[in-house]
Amino acid sequence: MLKNSSRLSKNSSRRIRSRAAAYLVAAAALSLALTGCGQDSTSPKEARGQADVKSTHAEAHLKAAGTANPVDCAKAKCIALTFDAGPGPHTPQLLDILKEKKVRATFFLLGKNHVDTHPDTVRGAAAEGHEIANHTWTHRRLDQLKPSEIRTELGRTQQAIKALTGHEPTLMRPPQGRTDGEVKDVTKELGLSQVLWSATAKDYATTDSAVIRKRILDQAGRDGIILLHDIYDGTVPAVPGIIDELKKRGYTFVTVPQLLAPGTAEPGTVYRP
Repeated sequence: MLKNSSRLSKNSSRRIRSRAAAYLVAAAALSLALTGCGQDSTSPKEARGQADVKSTHAEAHLKAAGTANPVDCAKAKCIALTFDAGPGPHTPQLLDILKEKKVRATFFLLGKNHVDTHPDTVRGAAAEGHEIANHTWTHRRLDQLKPSEIRTELGRTQQAIKALTGHEPTLMRPPQGRTDGEVKDVTKELGLSQVLWSATAKDYATTDSAVIRKRILDQAGRDGIILLHDIYDGTVPAVPGIIDELKKRGYTFVTVPQLLAPGTAEPGTVYRP
């Protein structure tokens, strides 16, 4: 009986070690994905430290977007709220919330069935001072495409946004955070910087606004970049609670360019807290 118990104990230990190893591998894989598939990344703090001559370019960009930076994120406790894969039916409600809360966000927009379907929403977001950025045309993984296909995915959205707002985006977010050397080369060519994130609610997998809120609040940190999707039913209702609680914690909400200022995002570079 004791021998059998000992065997069971050893087998259980092996299973636990095996599961732990599997979790570590999964976590490492996720970390690799979020840092751009092995690509070097630059933090907001590092971007601010690289300012010097570039600061004039950053200030010019912020003024052109109507968001001249009154916040010094080297001193203030800044955090950037970003939304992917819109605009959609929920985006006008989100814009009303952001206006009421006096928060400006960064929107990484999809072209097909989004920018081309909700042109007034895109114009409205830009007019209200939000940063309008690129999330490709059809959300294909860029690291699986040829350079010409990457160029098309990004270029079509660049032109669609420019036609509505008068300005081409300077920021993009690769679908799933997947990037590589070829993506870097094409984004550099198109004048686009790559922006990843530090907090995500995985709101594509739940409609529970309370869960979305808690996940973001648990991951929030100084110089953080929050990733949400305004196309899912549970996300927009979670936003007021996220904003209110983070303001109570002393955070100042900024756009991604404001987070990097007086530095400026360099085309091709991956930015991640």
